[in-house]
Amino acid sequence: MSGTFVLVMNTNGRPKAELVLTDEERETLTRWASRPTSAQRLAKRAAIVLRAADGALNKDVAADLRVSTAMVGKWRARFVAKGLDGLLDEPRPGAPRKTTDAQVEEVVVKTLESKPRDATHWSSRGMAQATGLSQTKIVEIWQRFQLQPWRQDKFKLSTDPLFVDKVRDIVGLYLDPPERAVVLCVDEKSQIQALERSSPIFPMFPGVPERASHDYKRNGTTSLFAALDLATGQVLGSLHSRHRAVEFLKFLKLIDQSVPTELDIHLVLDNYATHKTPTIQKWLLRHPRFHLHFTPTSGSWLNLVERWFGELTAKKIKRGSHLSVRALEADIRDWIEVWNEDPKPYVWTKTADQILESLAAYCQQINKLAN
Repeated sequence: MSGTFVLVMNTNGRPKAELVLTDEERETLTRWASRPTSAQRLAKRAAIVLRAADGALNKDVAADLRVSTAMVGKWRARFVAKGLDGLLDEPRPGAPRKTTDAQVEEVVVKTLESKPRDATHWSSRGMAQATGLSQTKIVEIWQRFQLQPWRQDKFKLSTDPLFVDKVRDIVGLYLDPPERAVVLCVDEKSQIQALERSSPIFPMFPGVPERASHDYKRNGTTSLFAALDLATGQVLGSLHSRHRAVEFLKFLKLIDQSVPTELDIHLVLDNYATHKTPTIQKWLLRHPRFHLHFTPTSGSWLNLVERWFGELTAKKIKRGSHLSVRALEADIRDWIEVWNEDPKPYVWTKTADQILESLAAYCQQINKLAN
């Protein structure tokens, strides 16, 4: 018996179908609902039916689960009409599926909640052997559920006690820049190495990529101070052999000379010690048009010049070969000049509230999985 129901009159709206679940159905729905990481859509549908079966009104279920009332009504009606099968996605046109929902669930659950004995993560071949499905089917399931067990991203959470205030300050500056002012994202890319490959770089040809020798010779380093104009995307750069407060002060003076005197200057920069020395502080007091906005500790992702540094590294430095620091610096200057001929400003779109809500939701999800 599945999905049995009786009509109950609700004086506040249309009659609703009161669900009466069998023990087997309740057990299955509870199991589905407890796996939000495995199949989020199915888990949400199961939670809707469970709440409805407990006698909750559609509007109350919608409010508790943060979905629309229409969505609650849809899946409630689907379950009444078709039972558990009604909560599954409709089959697509074509040949019938050979892989059952249980097999798909097994693959997803194994991927998320277990590891193979001989590795830190599953491979498609290993998962195929463990489940009895083909390697092609494993890849298809992973793609459908956006699972990439071979991939690992790095992260670092900020411990800055003023994290929220700094995020609001900088994001507010990006989304609503002050009038009669220029906003510059400033940082230094230190210790850029002039690496000379031990052999000439072989060019690519059909079927064979460009090839560079694994070993190299170090020919010295340079440091790049850069200021990215938020509005235009243009970059002001300065190269130095070191990156102390002395060099940073020289760069501040260069900025002061480059920006029209009638404009205020807002700098987004990190908490590096050279940005806060007494010498720098005294100079800033004598130049009140400068306003500093510090990113949170471990929050360099808020500084848009870091995005530009990434492009410089990928397009010019990473695959280059330089016989000397002078050659490296010439290459960097040329790249900045070419960039400024057709600058592409980075457009910040997320509000501070959206960022903070996203971080909070992610932390809650991680805590839930850890427990």
